[in-house]
Amino acid sequence: MTPEQQQQFRESFPILQRQVHDKPLIYLDNAATTQKPEAVLRAVEDYYRETNSNVHRGVHHLSQLATEAYEQARKTVQQFLNTRHPHEIVFTRGTTEAINLVAHGFGKSILQEGDEIICSIMEHHSNIVPWQLAGAGQSPNIRVIPMHENGEFDMEAYERLFSGKTKIVAVTQASNVLGTITPLKEIIRIAHSHGVPVLVDGAQGVKSCITDVQELDCDFYCFSGHKIYAPMGIGVLYGKEKMLEALPPYQGGGDMIRHVGFDRTTFNDLPFKFEAGTPNVAGAIGLQAALEFVRLYGHENLIKYESELTAYATQKLMQEDRIRIIGNAPEKAAVVSFLMEPHHPTDVGTLIDFMGIAVRTGHHCCQPLMDSLGIPGTVRASFAAYNTFEEVDRLVESLRTARKMLG
Repeated sequence: MTPEQQQQFRESFPILQRQVHDKPLIYLDNAATTQKPEAVLRAVEDYYRETNSNVHRGVHHLSQLATEAYEQARKTVQQFLNTRHPHEIVFTRGTTEAINLVAHGFGKSILQEGDEIICSIMEHHSNIVPWQLAGAGQSPNIRVIPMHENGEFDMEAYERLFSGKTKIVAVTQASNVLGTITPLKEIIRIAHSHGVPVLVDGAQGVKSCITDVQELDCDFYCFSGHKIYAPMGIGVLYGKEKMLEALPPYQGGGDMIRHVGFDRTTFNDLPFKFEAGTPNVAGAIGLQAALEFVRLYGHENLIKYESELTAYATQKLMQEDRIRIIGNAPEKAAVVSFLMEPHHPTDVGTLIDFMGIAVRTGHHCCQPLMDSLGIPGTVRASFAAYNTFEEVDRLVESLRTARKMLG
């Protein structure tokens, strides 16, 4: 992006004009959630002001308008991920619900006692716990892909994990702690050579990677709208048609049925089989607006700028005394996790908050990863295309001030 485009992009986010503790807000917590541009805020408000109605079952005008908008949002997601069919897109509340949906389906129809699931050491709890809950009567065995010291996947160890009991590989696209972008194409190729499907947790990767699910050949892909400038409470599960057809419904209720009787129920076609109850229509419309906003500026342009910002932040932090970067893989999302030794991450984050700087501290819902690293957590600065190089400089200055205060 040119400086003018970056400034225009930044000015689209009203919240960035506010102050925190009488200081200009510097928002560096984008891995937790991104802020929302005016276009998204306006799309959600316009829906509630002009179109608000339930979808699919109404014959009146507003219901038809809402249904058209909802299904158009699905087509926009289809184009964004390059899925083969729009009915391969299931709207969920977010990545967590999407993974739970697949894990529940595997637990009900596929997993048997002694079966195995392959995950990586860097997984978010949302890609660990659902699989522990999936087995009927007994949790499946989770086999863990280790990593090298710099945060890269140990691909040789990964290949050795497969057995005749392996039923699925569930792996992140990008680590929310280390920033590591995983070699998905090779991960998927190896899994498929063993006849094993792959679920990709795209919560962090959706903003930091161009994702073509047909090119990747993944079997499932999950992401949350709020990680890419859309509202909270809306997410996506992509599944290959044959995979979704094979899974049982996750929840029961309106719109996921074809016929209900007290003796038996028959279920609706895809994707409605998995969309029980009143959907988050406003969220879907907000997600469409967010993806169109990204397309307007060029997703590749945004990723390139974020990469430059991340590299700059890494360089600046490495020049500081007793700051240790956690995760140095060559391909990274817009995340820099670090320790300001010997101080606890929470103390550091609390102090710089009073300087107007929002970062995330703690284990970032990755306790197994932190245990493997032997640390309680990190300070995590994560970037979006509305952040600036000057804000990185302010972050570094705030850490110097915090070190003086902590002694």
